[in-house]
Amino acid sequence: MTQDPGRGFKNDQKHMSIFNFFKEVKGEMKHVNWPTRKQTVTYTLLVIVVSIFVGAYVGLFDHIFTLGIQQLTK
Repeated sequence: MTQDPGRGFKNDQKHMSIFNFFKEVKGEMKHVNWPTRKQTVTYTLLVIVVSIFVGAYVGLFDHIFTLGIQQLTK
């Protein structure tokens, strides 16, 4: 690859057509190891539970610090 001033890197070969690009993407997608439905549901629920926990944790400390600031400014 060579650098084309003002345009970033440029491939020495001819530019790939959009159709060839999508054809190669389709081929690569066949190699992807997709998660099972059970894994997807499990990980989604895990993300939701962790998000709720982190939100409650941050909210608790926000409330504590707000009370502390209010006491200091009285």
